Amino acid sequence: WRRLWVALAKAEKSLGLGITDAQIVEMEKFVDDVNFADAEAREKETRHDVMSHVWAFGLQAKTAKPIIHLGATSCYVGDNADLIIMRDALRLIRRRLVNVIDRLAAFALKYKDTPTLGYTHFQPAQPTTVGKRASLWLQDLVMDLDEVTRRIDTMRFLGNKGTTGTQASFLELFNGDVAKVNKLDAIIAREMGFDATFDVTGQTYPRKCDTQVLYALAGIAQSAHKFANDLRLLMHLREVEEPIGEKQIGSSAMAYKRNPRQSELITGLARHVIVLANDPAITAASQWLERTLDDSANRRISISGAFLAADGMLRVMLGVVSGLVVNEAVIRRHLMEELPFVATENILMTAVKAGGDRQELHEKIRAHSHAAAKRMKETGEPNDLLSRLKSDAAFAKSDLAAALDPAQYVGLAPMQTENYVAKVVKPALAPFAGELGDRPDFSL
Repeated sequence: WRRLWVALAKAEKSLGLGITDAQIVEMEKFVDDVNFADAEAREKETRHDVMSHVWAFGLQAKTAKPIIHLGATSCYVGDNADLIIMRDALRLIRRRLVNVIDRLAAFALKYKDTPTLGYTHFQPAQPTTVGKRASLWLQDLVMDLDEVTRRIDTMRFLGNKGTTGTQASFLELFNGDVAKVNKLDAIIAREMGFDATFDVTGQTYPRKCDTQVLYALAGIAQSAHKFANDLRLLMHLREVEEPIGEKQIGSSAMAYKRNPRQSELITGLARHVIVLANDPAITAASQWLERTLDDSANRRISISGAFLAADGMLRVMLGVVSGLVVNEAVIRRHLMEELPFVATENILMTAVKAGGDRQELHEKIRAHSHAAAKRMKETGEPNDLLSRLKSDAAFAKSDLAAALDPAQYVGLAPMQTENYVAKVVKPALAPFAGELGDRPDFSL
């Protein structure tokens, strides 16, 4: 707020108002030396936060007291400060995000060739690779990075719009000089690091801006939630695990437990961010005419809460993606249990090429598959489909063993992963090379 008041005074002086260098120097002296106790005591009397701080600032910068907040309304400091804070907070969130993307990209490349059982409806499906699955998480996060960057790059400043957005007070101050009124807006925006101000406003900047910002955070939360939920499923399968401390306790009763604590923390925080995004949407929809004040308390809670939760969520996520444990033996066992079913189409084609009748072979495979599945469910024994087919004369000329090479069934997964990281992820991270390398905090 005080930096904004100094910027206002400087801009007004540069455009010809009777403000002295001494007044500005005095204001600058106390920019970071805020007498909060004085402001708090005054606010108990006036019930107005901005005017209480104007008064407290004037107690320190005595010669500048007559020109502090000149021509402005409360939203000059309140709304413009919020825009500055949200822009800078988005930059911090983006730094967290690019570090998560960078670590996850390395993981995807490391395991791009590692076959794993794919799932649709959480039922066994065609194989994919561990790295390819990670590329799906990556793609969501890269889309979020694009959105966050767009919000940062397109964020506008409120500037000086006055009590109803007409700039009437400044038009009066500058004796009807429209050019100076508009220039005042531009000078202050540039001083605070913004390229442009909103073209038209009421007293406040459009609350839809808050909605767009929190939707960007909610987008990250959706991606984080999807990642963490997937990891929780994989931990249940014992295929991929989040890093677990050597002395970490999973349960006060069940000493053997290894719970997905961090993944559950990510999903919990993510859910909170997603829900908070609804607050500014409702606020934007319910603003009255040029402004109302029912947004104030809500915004102070929902916006700051969403940023804090998103920040914590990404900090935990960085630790998780930096220490993922891949249990390849378990992955292969699960894959090989289901691969005979997956391989039946290839086996069918091989048998047809060896002279068999496609329809008859299809029926035999169907019958053998159902029998093998029934045995697995009823007895808990391993999949014996391959041995059943081997004992069937219709498949005597087929090389059934060759059909069980998992690499045959992952399609373009390794190539897709490698290409995506090279063509999309790396270029997306390039502008932020100086922000990479954050160390994960495994204690979270």
